[in-house]
Amino acid sequence: MTETGSPPTAEELATLHQQLDESREQVARLQQDATDAAARATAAVAEAAGLRGQLEAAQAAQGSAETEAQSARTYLHAAEERLRSAAEKYRDLVVRTEPELPADLIAGDDVDAVDASVAAAREIVGRVRTHIEAQAQALRVPAGAPPRGGPDLSALTPEEKIRVGLARRAG
Repeated sequence: MTETGSPPTAEELATLHQQLDESREQVARLQQDATDAAARATAAVAEAAGLRGQLEAAQAAQGSAETEAQSARTYLHAAEERLRSAAEKYRDLVVRTEPELPADLIAGDDVDAVDASVAAAREIVGRVRTHIEAQAQALRVPAGAPPRGGPDLSALTPEEKIRVGLARRAG
């Protein structure tokens, strides 16, 4: 460049125009980059807002699911209590209606378990009854009077015994 105050030469002017054109291109690129960055930022903000909405919805769904799960646990606990109560009442009914079954053999937390223990108790009682009847049959004495035996001859003298024997033969 020339001294201050003097006009630039054609070569300097061409260099300045070239620098100005490069600066304008650089400004245009920077403006485009800024526009692109602003668009990406706007998209990121929109995406973040959408994700926040999804997060809030998921948290609300989780809270609802937890509430439903607690309700289901409460209902299940109540149902289990009703089942135990029904099984106890059923057991008591079976004990009252079948007094031949020992109450100690009938147990269970549900109706099926009580039924199974009743079946086992019936089997045990049946086996015991059969065993007792077999023992009673073995020890049974026939009905009626026992057969008559002959007179007791042990107190008789030998002569008397001979007379009784001859009388039986003749008779």
